[in-house]
Amino acid sequence: MEKVTFLNPEFFWLFLLLPLAIVWLFWKRKQQSATLKISSISGFKTSKSFLASLKPFLNVLRLLALSSLIIALARPRTVDISNQTKTTKGIDIVMAIDLSSSMLAKDLRPNRMEALKEVASNFVDARPNDRIGVVVYTSEAYTKIPVTSDKAIVKEAIKDIKYNSALQDGTGIGMGLTTAVNRLKDSKAKSKVIILLTDGVNNAGFIEPETASEIAKEYGIKVYTIGLGSNGMAEFPYAYAPNGKGFLYKMMPVEIDEQLMKTIAKNTGGKYFRANSNSKLESIYKEINKLETTEIQELKFYDYDEKYRPFVWIAGILLLIEILLRNTVFRSFI
Repeated sequence: MEKVTFLNPEFFWLFLLLPLAIVWLFWKRKQQSATLKISSISGFKTSKSFLASLKPFLNVLRLLALSSLIIALARPRTVDISNQTKTTKGIDIVMAIDLSSSMLAKDLRPNRMEALKEVASNFVDARPNDRIGVVVYTSEAYTKIPVTSDKAIVKEAIKDIKYNSALQDGTGIGMGLTTAVNRLKDSKAKSKVIILLTDGVNNAGFIEPETASEIAKEYGIKVYTIGLGSNGMAEFPYAYAPNGKGFLYKMMPVEIDEQLMKTIAKNTGGKYFRANSNSKLESIYKEINKLETTEIQELKFYDYDEKYRPFVWIAGILLLIEILLRNTVFRSFI
């Protein structure tokens, strides 16, 4: 009887009538048997009958039968619920990430790149029903992972992002955006989104960012842009350390082409954000997660197992036993 529910629990109020029934049966107990009045019983042999002492037990059977009927009327049952979810409007998302050396700046902790990787990985976890891809860019761009529903692969690709000195340094925003558009242009998803992140100005590549945004617009792709970095000065890498391990840092001015990022977002129906701290970057990805919602249809199947029948049988058997005993063992001959 685990996880039993009742379809008509209001019938339990009938239990309040049982005390009245007990009082009524107690009051009428002497009228339930025939009586014989005689002037004297001095000539009769008297003894306490064991059966006579058990006769009130018939009323107990009746009360138990009534209790079982009340429980049956309340319709006890168990339910087995199975869920089936169906994505009715999926979203394809590409994260285009700046991979220039300035992403090693330490105004976010431990640096911009590591902070972004952690937040981006959490963002992937929050999109279980969508396909996600990753594009990275410096002066050139390439696809780190194409759009896929395998979140483990996407998270592994994000974890593997690191600065590569073999790539020509620079910030080719137009190149990164065009590569991301190329990953989405043939998508059959109902909604296509690019999250474009940079911490600098467009100073490399042969495709203008404005041109790339027009291409995105033509394909119905919405672009959310993020300018990453603190305002004013930041601790930037400017040279390799003498031992060849790591970088030397110094305070340098932060320069982000916010107007360009706003224009790209506006042209494509997206939105521009400025992330100047770890917490702000995290809140931006949470906001994008809320803005781009995936419609999910959930179907629930209920399998009810009715439990009232045993109580009906119990009530019937108890009433039958009472009737049989009352008309046999406890039958009155007067």
